[in-house]
Amino acid sequence: MSRSHIQINKWLYPASWIYGAGVWLRNKLFDWGFYKERSFNLPVICVGNITVGGTGKTPHTEYLIKLLQKKHQVAVLSRGYKRKSKGFVLAQADTPVHQIGDEPYQMKQKFPNIHMAVDADRCHGIEELCKDSVAPGTEVILLDDAFQHRYVKAGLNILLVDYNRLIIEDTLLPAGRMREHEAGKYRASIVIITKCPKDMKPMEYRVLSKQMNLYAFQQLYFTTLDYGKLRPLFNGGKEYPVTSIHPGIHILLVTGIATPQKLENDLASLISNEVHTLAFSDHHDFTETDMMNIESRFQQLPAGKRMIITTEKDAVRMASHPSLPESIKPYIYVLPIEIVFLQEQQESFNQNILEYVRKNPRDSRLS
Repeated sequence: MSRSHIQINKWLYPASWIYGAGVWLRNKLFDWGFYKERSFNLPVICVGNITVGGTGKTPHTEYLIKLLQKKHQVAVLSRGYKRKSKGFVLAQADTPVHQIGDEPYQMKQKFPNIHMAVDADRCHGIEELCKDSVAPGTEVILLDDAFQHRYVKAGLNILLVDYNRLIIEDTLLPAGRMREHEAGKYRASIVIITKCPKDMKPMEYRVLSKQMNLYAFQQLYFTTLDYGKLRPLFNGGKEYPVTSIHPGIHILLVTGIATPQKLENDLASLISNEVHTLAFSDHHDFTETDMMNIESRFQQLPAGKRMIITTEKDAVRMASHPSLPESIKPYIYVLPIEIVFLQEQQESFNQNILEYVRKNPRDSRLS
């Protein structure tokens, strides 16, 4: 196996024990019924994780949107991380990114026909999305990053686990990066190991399946990341595969994601170009100084042989920034991130999702 070693801050174990006791008690209070979980009379699919950091929630949520929107009116509910607004907000075509957050904004731009909403109170958010006066015709709701939000009892829980930081090898915060104990995985109907290498050997699938130690009713899938065609951030223009970049072009890779190393490594395997990375924290709120720094780093690359590549999530924050220099706009390209199922599992996964939605239609009395 080629996974990197997981760093555990063992000196923080005492704090992890205290944190773990609190999380354990909270979950037990839900299990014992002291805290009430609420079900809803329409399909609710939760996509989340039990670790901090990127496991690929957005591309997996987008995959579900593409799968379901052909026959159903889809609504997506997120908390809207780092947004400037409060309460429930239903995105419109002209809603600015700071009102709903970068990932919800990205999904609304890519899928304009969905109902995209943000609300820290997920129960209230679902109530609003069930009102025809607010979100007409909602037939299925996707909860983005709500696995720990147990006040909502989703009909189908999908747990994402990063191949490079498996929960079976990690530990609780702050010594590790887990939000709750590994046993939380048993609340999921579907577990997906994400960001797998495309050339995983059959033996590794079997080993990981055994190590995950899931119940018989749970289904385990494996996905890897793939990349769509590069597109100019401004002024339209031709799209083309990242593998078509001329070998002499120097690339400034600008990221504000949780795990940029995966993207760096993938680019290195796809192209032979020299890549210079400028990495910011996840969901980074770009400043005027950041924009000047990006321009400065770009200008240091050879004239006529340079470009900027960024992710879709970062692009939505860059495009709307008032301090983004005009001089670099023509050179910024967006690299879409997509998921691909391994082991020919795509059809099985699709059927499981579609069957759940078919068997749990929205109650016609909801309005």
